[in-house]
Amino acid sequence: MTEEKLMNRWYVVIGAVLVQLCLGAIYAWSVFTPKLTLPLAKGGMYGFSATQTAWIFSVGLLVFAVTVVISGKMMAVTGPRKMASAGGILLGVGYILGGLFGSSFFMQLLFIGILGGTGIGLAYVVPIAVGVKWFPDKKGMVTGLAVAGFGFGATIWVKAAGSWFGLIDNLNFFGLGGVQSVFLLYGVIFLVAVLIGSIVMIDPPEGYVPEGWNPPKAVSSGAGSTPGSVALGMVDFESGEMMKTPQFYMTWVTFLFSAIAGLMVIYCIKLFGIDSLKASGMTVADASAAAGTAMALYAIFNGLGRIVWGTISDKIGRKMSIFLMCLSQGIIMLLFFKMGGTVTTFIIGACIIGFNFGGNFALFPAITADYFGNKNVGLNYGYIFLSYGIAGVIGPQIAGYFKDAAKGSGDPLIWATPFIIAGVVCLLGAAVTLMSKPPKKA
Repeated sequence: MTEEKLMNRWYVVIGAVLVQLCLGAIYAWSVFTPKLTLPLAKGGMYGFSATQTAWIFSVGLLVFAVTVVISGKMMAVTGPRKMASAGGILLGVGYILGGLFGSSFFMQLLFIGILGGTGIGLAYVVPIAVGVKWFPDKKGMVTGLAVAGFGFGATIWVKAAGSWFGLIDNLNFFGLGGVQSVFLLYGVIFLVAVLIGSIVMIDPPEGYVPEGWNPPKAVSSGAGSTPGSVALGMVDFESGEMMKTPQFYMTWVTFLFSAIAGLMVIYCIKLFGIDSLKASGMTVADASAAAGTAMALYAIFNGLGRIVWGTISDKIGRKMSIFLMCLSQGIIMLLFFKMGGTVTTFIIGACIIGFNFGGNFALFPAITADYFGNKNVGLNYGYIFLSYGIAGVIGPQIAGYFKDAAKGSGDPLIWATPFIIAGVVCLLGAAVTLMSKPPKKA
């Protein structure tokens, strides 16, 4: 009996969460932006513009998404364990080098954005692809669990740098200052933890079927068949075949629209919170603390959304789940500017946005498996995931542009337009989803 046959499949979930906790570091970026954008004249160490900090985040997301495609192709040769290990090494080394040498915009862009983003991209798809193969009976749930750590991880890294331990204010390794010292510490943690989690990233044996589960049989979708008679996930598309279907582009653009909102808020939630709450009469210190709490809760609900939306989709279907998620996200984004006026409504809005944004990472890999089969989901989802990388440029850059255009005025009104744009495209994504149907293979 092989090692794969002996392994309890829930070990894969545990390893996946450990890996994703570290990969979620990119979502903690907002905790660094106030320090990075503090003008030199006011005692700042970096004096970056809001657009520059947005570019570090955006490039990291874009490289992450592009690398997911490469990872999907390479994983068939290297195997998932080696791919996850390589990702952990690059992520850890990227942050370590960012800590040691990241005193300039270019160096942070190179080490945190490009090298760190590459590491995240190499490792990210591994738990999803492996998890779907071990849990063909619970695809929505397992993809939610597998990537929940990504959202929860951001909470850990945000709070550790801020209110829990104050690392960003108190660490000063080798005279590097708080931001770079945190990069250095986090890099070591990421390197070790991902290597540990990668140990259980192995595929099940060929033909593996969970005990007590009877796989659905594919039914002909030709003339005379009833709508929905094809068993989802039982017809496998190669990537080239997938990209010839309208469903690929509909899924791609829906993910793009939905991700723009979540990534915009991840980038600017602390900047927006400080501007909005300060305008309502709070001190900068209190507004910053409230925004930090909202940022941490955003990350927690991001993780919860992955699990809850994934589980819901196993009950009501992926299409209806994506529609409801995009619809509710569009509505809350249109309201978010007004909700930023009080701490309570600001935090509620952040939690809802985070919850819905997290759902993307359970629902879109699962619907990719539903529409285009389980066999090639690692590579096929990589192409779908490119839309996330594009959203990572569009969302933060829109917010950064309007923030810089205000020239430091701190007027919260500048945030209304970015949030309206994000809300409208989410509603468009909901409309596109309603028109989508499972593809038929000739």
